Amino acid sequence: MATVHHKAHESRLFSGIFTPFPGLSPLSAMSDRRRILVTSALPYANGPIHLGHLVEYIQTDIWVRFQKSRGHDIHYVCADDAHGTAIMLKAQQNGVTPEAQIANVKADHERDFADFHIRFDNYHSTHSEENRELSAQIYLKNRDAGHIATRPIHQLFDPEKQMFLADRFIKGDCPKCGAKDQYGDSCEVCGATYSPTELKNPRSTISGATPVMKESEHYFFKLPDFAGFLQDRERSGRLQPEVANKLDEWFESGLNDWDISRDAPYFGFEIPDAPGKYFYVWVDAPIGYIASWRNLCEKTGRDWKEAWAADSRTELYHFIGKDIVYFHALFWPAMLEGAGYRKPNAIFAHGFLTVNGQKMSKSRGTFIKARSYLEQLNPEYLRYYFAAKLSGTVEDIDLSLEDFTARVNSDLVGKVVNIASRCAGFIARKFDNRLSAGCAETALVQEFILAGDSIAQHYENRDFGRAVREIMALADRANQYIDEKKPWALARLEGREQEVHEVCSVGLNLFRQLLVYLAPILPAMAEASREFLNMQSLDWASRQQLLLDHAINSFTPLMTRVEKEKVDAMVEASKEHLEATADAVPAAAVTAVAPEALAPEITIDDFVKIDMRVARIVNAVHVQGADKLLQLTLDIGEEKTRNVFAGIKSAYPEPEKLVGRLTIMVANLAPRKMKFGMSEGMVLAAGPGGADIFILSPDAGSTPGMKVK
Repeated sequence: MATVHHKAHESRLFSGIFTPFPGLSPLSAMSDRRRILVTSALPYANGPIHLGHLVEYIQTDIWVRFQKSRGHDIHYVCADDAHGTAIMLKAQQNGVTPEAQIANVKADHERDFADFHIRFDNYHSTHSEENRELSAQIYLKNRDAGHIATRPIHQLFDPEKQMFLADRFIKGDCPKCGAKDQYGDSCEVCGATYSPTELKNPRSTISGATPVMKESEHYFFKLPDFAGFLQDRERSGRLQPEVANKLDEWFESGLNDWDISRDAPYFGFEIPDAPGKYFYVWVDAPIGYIASWRNLCEKTGRDWKEAWAADSRTELYHFIGKDIVYFHALFWPAMLEGAGYRKPNAIFAHGFLTVNGQKMSKSRGTFIKARSYLEQLNPEYLRYYFAAKLSGTVEDIDLSLEDFTARVNSDLVGKVVNIASRCAGFIARKFDNRLSAGCAETALVQEFILAGDSIAQHYENRDFGRAVREIMALADRANQYIDEKKPWALARLEGREQEVHEVCSVGLNLFRQLLVYLAPILPAMAEASREFLNMQSLDWASRQQLLLDHAINSFTPLMTRVEKEKVDAMVEASKEHLEATADAVPAAAVTAVAPEALAPEITIDDFVKIDMRVARIVNAVHVQGADKLLQLTLDIGEEKTRNVFAGIKSAYPEPEKLVGRLTIMVANLAPRKMKFGMSEGMVLAAGPGGADIFILSPDAGSTPGMKVK
């Protein structure tokens, strides 16, 4: 393996050109080896990872892999967020202890992350001794400095469950804009934050009961003590413009004390010197970043305190979703300041994921869990597609499944892998898998090497979409070169073998450059390419080497095309998963839809496809093991019966009373296999849900099988 030296460019190639984030130490200059600690937000330990979560972890992993490729001392830590009422209730529902619940979920999370090639240096849990100790320490330091206050509050209490209700277990109308069905701490429509006692028409999401007001002594973090400090940070350029603008709104409306305590029963850490009072989950969750780092350091013999000391030279970055900016940009740095810890150099917020232009939907099969995706598709397809969409802003990104299929097939298979497959065959058949000793296109190869400067800057700025566009432009350039040289035509001409050898060797050198740039996004494909090219590394510095007179290994396919059938199967499996786990059957049961949740508009041509028939209920029974379903046997005339599962048990607890009644059913709906049997249609009903679901009985004169028009 030889190295091409171009002295005119040598210093530029090895130093790189970067703009460090404001406030970083001289250590952050790209010519030095940086020390960096990176975190992602902690996934909550009450459910599986889905594609919306993966936007963040894939984004973070790509950035970390890029920095490691550059040779920096970087560590990526995370943990499960394991505390709160939701965990406690989920464990009760599953008949296990909270500890068993969070252990099971953590194992699933780690498996899903690993299968998406998300490589943590440590993955811990907030329910750990390290976190218990650190949470108490940070609280006590703030308390002793005068930043904690106590006072009685009036809090909503569930009279049926006999427990105070956390913010996320209360829903009602937003006190600011009137939006319905909003949680007790913030409005997803107007972005307002408020106390749950301010909600209009509140209800408990645990029991459905109307909460009552009760008094309780609570502990508060005095956020206004840090107003000046926080405003100085906001003006320092450490935050994205969109995030800084949002903080300005909060500063203008005034900062309030933050309620950091919750009453028993609660799964979490008890507050020191406060029996029966527990830290609110958002207190110890971000402290989990420190705990995970400490856990790693204690296993590896590293000093964990240096990275969190006030004068630390380690860079610290948090990758989060835009919905939790409030906690990370206000409460978290204020708590750290009050306890004498260092603060993050920057917080990188990203937007939400939509699928096919809409919110992820269980009924449409676009609320896709990580495991459902992995059962059908290569994880690197999604890593690439997300990278192509991501920028350094907080804009939402859309996963268009049609575009996903076309882009992956065009870019990765049709462009990048195509370069290797077009050249490798000639090198194997004619030149015993050995590349040429000379380079016929030094300028072209140098163009690819020099492109690494701007591509690296885009990676650094998390503008992965621009990096991908530049990489694909290079891929187009490489394919253009091969098309112009036509090695397949040269191979048929006598005496042109050396040209074929050099053209294909150049092609594989260009392919190698592309894989260096794509390796942070496609680690598995990069590793397979490294083995094919017989190289020790595809790190960023390796791009400056040419493979001359170099033996390679036999080429094997590096990536196959996305099959539409696999994408369809993933969507279908997501629908089936919902039906099997929620006792809800969107395609074969009754769904009460609120006016604000109307489905997308359809045309008359769509509507006339629906065959609605009058059906007589000849039998109705409970479904063993299902909380919401009844099994109906429907007579639709002509001595035909249909079996339908309908989610109407709450309205008709005595199903035998339905026997003999007429109803309306969708008769031409495709049968759907469920864990309880085959459902062969859908009955129609109306009402707000619960006990108020009403079978749409036709006139008494109707007969089974009669078409409804």
